[in-house]
Amino acid sequence: MKFTLSWLKDHLDTDATLPEIAERLTAIGLEVESLDDKAGMRAFTIARVLAAARHPDADKLQVLTVDAGPGVNDGKPLQVVCGAPNARAGLVGVLGLPGTYVPGLDVTLGIGKIRGVESFGMMCSERELELSDEHNGIIDLPDDAPVGTAFADYAGLADPVIEINLTPNRPDATGVHGIARDLAASGLGTLKGDAVEPVAGEGACPVPVSVDSATCLGFALRRVSGVRNGASPEWMQKRLKAIGLRPINALVDVTNYMTFDRGRPLHVFDAAKVAGGLVVRQAREGEELVGLDGRTHALNPKVCVIADDRGPESIGGILGGEASGCDERTTDVLIESALWEPLAIARTGRSLGIITDARYRFERGVDPAFMATGLELATRLVMDLCGGTPSEALVVPARADAREPIRFPFSEVERLTGLQVEPERQVEILTRLGFAVERRGDEAGVAPPSWRPDIEGKADLVEEIMRLVGVDTIEPRPLPPLAGVNARILTPRQLRDRAARRTLAARGLAEAVTYSFVSAEAARAFGGGAAHLSLENPIAADLSDMRPSLLPNLLQAAQRNTQRGFGDLALFEVASVYRSDEPDGQARVAGGVRRGTAGHAGAGRDWAGNAAPVGVFDAKADALAVLEAVGVPVERLQFETPASSWYHPGRSGRIKLGPKTVLAEFGEFHPRALKTLGVSGAAAGFEVFLDEVPEGKRKATRTKPVLRLSPFQPVKRDFAFVVDRGVDAIRLIRAAEGADRKLIGEVRLFDVFEGAALGENAKSVAIEVTLNPAEKTLTDEDLEAASAKIVAAVEKATGGRLRA
Repeated sequence: MKFTLSWLKDHLDTDATLPEIAERLTAIGLEVESLDDKAGMRAFTIARVLAAARHPDADKLQVLTVDAGPGVNDGKPLQVVCGAPNARAGLVGVLGLPGTYVPGLDVTLGIGKIRGVESFGMMCSERELELSDEHNGIIDLPDDAPVGTAFADYAGLADPVIEINLTPNRPDATGVHGIARDLAASGLGTLKGDAVEPVAGEGACPVPVSVDSATCLGFALRRVSGVRNGASPEWMQKRLKAIGLRPINALVDVTNYMTFDRGRPLHVFDAAKVAGGLVVRQAREGEELVGLDGRTHALNPKVCVIADDRGPESIGGILGGEASGCDERTTDVLIESALWEPLAIARTGRSLGIITDARYRFERGVDPAFMATGLELATRLVMDLCGGTPSEALVVPARADAREPIRFPFSEVERLTGLQVEPERQVEILTRLGFAVERRGDEAGVAPPSWRPDIEGKADLVEEIMRLVGVDTIEPRPLPPLAGVNARILTPRQLRDRAARRTLAARGLAEAVTYSFVSAEAARAFGGGAAHLSLENPIAADLSDMRPSLLPNLLQAAQRNTQRGFGDLALFEVASVYRSDEPDGQARVAGGVRRGTAGHAGAGRDWAGNAAPVGVFDAKADALAVLEAVGVPVERLQFETPASSWYHPGRSGRIKLGPKTVLAEFGEFHPRALKTLGVSGAAAGFEVFLDEVPEGKRKATRTKPVLRLSPFQPVKRDFAFVVDRGVDAIRLIRAAEGADRKLIGEVRLFDVFEGAALGENAKSVAIEVTLNPAEKTLTDEDLEAASAKIVAAVEKATGGRLRA
């Protein structure tokens, strides 16, 4: 929402400075987005060219003798070199003196020589002052323009422009009058009288109106005959230009001015172009309207229109039609001021893709009590600018839901904000804001004004008091401890999320936050694509399905980074995936992707040779680190291959706790899945299913256990077993570990061999077993007994045999 300072002061009587007004606006919740005070424009002066002579060394330059008034150079003329074709003796233009910043050129002027001739300033064009794109000549002002006067004052350019950021719950602040009302309520000045005198009409409005749509909550119409439509006055044009609107003609400019001045959108029809009466109805299938935006809009029965005997003339509350628009030939007009149902306007505007200032206000809710009053004010403006004779107003009264007073205990302010505000001051603040307050002891009955549809309950009233008292007056206080609660405040799920994030970040992965949506092709490639997870109204064509996995978005993010020169990177995300449209179909997952050479030890080249590309074991290590961090007993985990179909079948695996619970999947990605996503290069990833982690089995700890060292020498023994090729090495390792848990420490796989000598479908798996004696040094007999236990345990678990 933009407005100028002078516009604001039309409604607010105040001596406050521009910085004070801006500070107060932000303090009361109308945050100032930008402030353009145009102070630099006052440095440019109106000057008259006394003489113009050709430059001695340049055919296209002239040497001007310029009078800048008595306040410049002691009233003596200045010499200025100028190349403008319209420079001439007698011209009155705009002079920039040395030391002046020229915004259109982004330079600060100085005294200089141009082809050997000194120049003490610059005669400016409109583009150089950023007034327009015109630069074929310097500004040519009327002969009576006051020489020596600041050009900004003469042209009205010194009026600062303020832009505020409105939240959707403040429709009252979509007009300058509403903003002034808020500032006055905060104590920064006095609101000027807003009484609107009715316009006496001559005879009834000759155009009948029928309202046949629930979208229209009220309608007012008046005919003004004998108008003379032309350019709007300069003061109105300047204000509209200052906020980014293009003046069109007086009738159209009046409606735009009312939209921003009072937050009351209006529409004017050329009465000669309206056939018969007006009907507010739903559009019919197949109807179209060429709007004032120049586009043809296909209508449907969900769209409310204002139609005449020929068909739709405007889309109610959103856009007027070109056919009945006003131009310089217009002599009779119909001024319409209506009230529309906000949700219907929002749906219509969104479905048709139309964004207008009228829609912006109506979908938030305009003041229903100002519908007829707005028509009176607009009629007065039309008569003042264009003349004409008005008819009486035809008003279909606004239908508004009755709003019961809100029961408001004064103690609510301190309870919700901590501010101690006396009841008398609370009543005063609400009254200044336009609320009707009836005090009843320690509470009050509060009726919101018609222009505040957002006020629905006690908390809203507390917010009004808080913002005028000042949010900055609230003292920060720590939350009190929960009485009788010794447990952690965070839930187990939150603790798991936090542990997973910290662990992955510590392992060198960068956290990403991606959309919860993927393309239909990506969803199908990663186990999704069900019809019930397809979005009815996706934000983009390639974000049409709820994601079944975190991996597609992470892989595509990695690819986008690669295309910008960052190919070696690791990303992770802890978020939800969606497997059905039921509440229990949402699952919490920690997922990650490594690409290129971004292993745990670092990425890129090394003095000893190029780093290896990431692979299955990088992803496995990440998954295990997360599982350990969230409290899973990693020594009891089981592994199986392969993982899901989007992983490489020979370079992936699942991590399980027990025969059924799958805690994680990891591996390199299937080429088919990478091709579907348009991803190239080496990539490996994992997903840890945090919801599957059993609670209460083991708590993750930040401290390491007590280090217990044996005084006796550990002994290492190697074993090679011949097993079936389909036997996982982890089964063999787990069997060896369980042979004697007190004695056996680490078991490591160090060799796998396959060959014809071993037989068909057989392989040799060699392990190194570390024996840690705790009570005595091991004898040969002890070693033989331990070895026999290991061999027996492995043979029983795998069906293998000790290799000879």
